[in-house]
Amino acid sequence: MVAEGVYAGAHRSARRGSGIEFGGHREYVPGDDLRWIDRRALLRHGRLIVRQFETETDRALRLVVDASASMGYRGSRAPETKLAVAALVGAALTRIALASGDPFGLVYLGGDDARPIGVSGGREAFDRVLGSLEAARAGGDAVRDESIVDRSLGVLARAARRGAVIVVLSDLIDLPHESAERFAAIAARGRSVVVVQILDPDEIDLPFDGTVRLRSLEGDIVVETDTAATRDRYLASLASLEAHYREALTARGARFLRVSSADDPVGIVRSIVSSIR
Repeated sequence: MVAEGVYAGAHRSARRGSGIEFGGHREYVPGDDLRWIDRRALLRHGRLIVRQFETETDRALRLVVDASASMGYRGSRAPETKLAVAALVGAALTRIALASGDPFGLVYLGGDDARPIGVSGGREAFDRVLGSLEAARAGGDAVRDESIVDRSLGVLARAARRGAVIVVLSDLIDLPHESAERFAAIAARGRSVVVVQILDPDEIDLPFDGTVRLRSLEGDIVVETDTAATRDRYLASLASLEAHYREALTARGARFLRVSSADDPVGIVRSIVSSIR
C-alpha cells in the first residue's frame, strides 16, 4: 500500500541499453559480439581487440538497514520503533524495484535474527526480503563493536556495480565517527547513495521536563540531567551530527535525508525515490 501511494514511474527503469560510456579495451575471446571489434586496433597491433562499455543495466537496489539496539527505541509520539519504520520503508522501496524489473538485496548493520538477502529479482526474492525484515530485531552495540559498519559496507564496496542504488536506513546514532566517510565512499563508480536518518520525535526535540535519567541503548551510558538546561546543547550536537553526514555525503555526490519515525511513510518513500539520481 505504501509503494502504491508513491507516484507511478518515479523509479527509473533498469533497462537503459548498452554502450553508455566507453570503458577501455580487452582481448577478443570467441563468442564476443563482432560489432565491438576495434578495427583500428586490429590494423595497428595485428590482433583482435574488443571495445568495452560501462552500462547502467545493473540498476540493483541495495538496502542497508540499521538494526542495532538504538533502532529499537519508540517514544510515545511514534507509531512504531525506528527499526519497524525502516523495515516498512525498505519493503516499499523493494516493491517499487520489483515493479520496475530491478533486482534488489538487503544487508544489516547489527541486528538479532537479521538475515541478509543476496541480490536477485522476482516475487520469490521479494517475499524473502519481506520475511527477513519482519524477523529482524534490534540488537548489537555499535559503540562496543565498531566493525558493524565495516562488515556490511565491505560487501557493498566490492559487489555493487555501476548504476546500483544504495539506500541506508539508520538513526546514525552511536555509529563510528568515520561512518559518514564510509557511506560516502560507496558513491564512487557511478553508484547512487541515499542515507536516510530516521529519528524518533523524542530524539528530534527532547520533549522531557525537569530532571530525567537517560540510558543509552548502546554503550551502556546513563546520564542524569535537567532537560531545560541541556536541551540547547543536545540540539546543537544533533545538528552537528547531521551537518557532518550531509557534508561528507554531498561532497561525493550522495544524498542525505532526515525523517521522523512519526512521518507518513508514503512521504518518506517519495522523498527517497526523488533523491535517487
